[in-house]
Amino acid sequence: MNEFLQGEEIKKLEERIFAESKWVEELKQSAGKILVGQNEMVERLLIGLLTGGHILLEGLPGLAKTLAIKTLSTSVGGKFQRIQFTPDLLPADVIGTMIYNPDKRDFEVKKGPIFANFILADEINRSPAKVQSALLEAMQERQVTIGPHTFGLETPFLVLATQNPIDQEGTYPLPEAQMDRFMLKVQIGYPNRTEELEIMRRNLKGDSMSAKVPQVTNPETILRSRALVEEIYMDEKVENYIVDLVFATRYPQKYPELSKLRPLISYGSSPRATISLGKAAKALAFIRRRGFVIPDDVRNVARDVLRHRIAITYEAEAEGIRVEQIIDEILRELEVV
Repeated sequence: MNEFLQGEEIKKLEERIFAESKWVEELKQSAGKILVGQNEMVERLLIGLLTGGHILLEGLPGLAKTLAIKTLSTSVGGKFQRIQFTPDLLPADVIGTMIYNPDKRDFEVKKGPIFANFILADEINRSPAKVQSALLEAMQERQVTIGPHTFGLETPFLVLATQNPIDQEGTYPLPEAQMDRFMLKVQIGYPNRTEELEIMRRNLKGDSMSAKVPQVTNPETILRSRALVEEIYMDEKVENYIVDLVFATRYPQKYPELSKLRPLISYGSSPRATISLGKAAKALAFIRRRGFVIPDDVRNVARDVLRHRIAITYEAEAEGIRVEQIIDEILRELEVV
């Protein structure tokens, strides 16, 4: 009887999700007219939008990272700000500062670009630790303090930080503890040949530059969708599977089939990984218009959630082993029980 009632509840939830999530497909279609071959990146941006999680995007220059978040912000009707991180950037340039008003003979607050719905932190690893910390604190607390005043940030609030994986000169890599605050680390690769041809044709015609992005939803709808994402059902077996995945990155020797990974892992994922896996899997179920999470949802987001939360040993680096290979091995060996 309980199972029947649960099934009925899920069915009713799916009906609500189907009605509430129409904007997701509309956003994907409008983004597809602007972005070529970046469907996965758009989906990851949607996961961040539906969960309030921030995203670290790693990719070479020219792969439409800036264009993607601009398209997203226009589609949602949110306020967009781009912050170019440079070595001379100051924390006040990000969050704001107090300035003296000679007319009023008093100090007043001048808010920084952090007061927007969508923040593009371009090349975040080009600024010193103080600036990175100012941004990351705002991401975590959802508020900033300027002088004696504390201000809440916009809702929804999404930070997309980018970093270049090959240009290391003059950069300040983010410490692991700061990287952990990003829900997802998404790696963007080159387009394939067909996509590259389409990109060239669009730009030679001026299509990609002149295409106008329609607004398909609004912040209020996003907040309603977030509430639905939280209601999505996750079976206890899937919950245990998520915990097993995270524990396997910390204590692989406790899983007989993964004991060979112990010499390769310096340290594993934090509890934020467990939370992020659950939230991202629920958001993906919402995007797929389901009222429940399946193991494939977890596997789909596992790489992006875990890759920046696992440190490999010098032995692994010497053997040319990458974090993604370790994650793939864990996903291959662990099963839902």
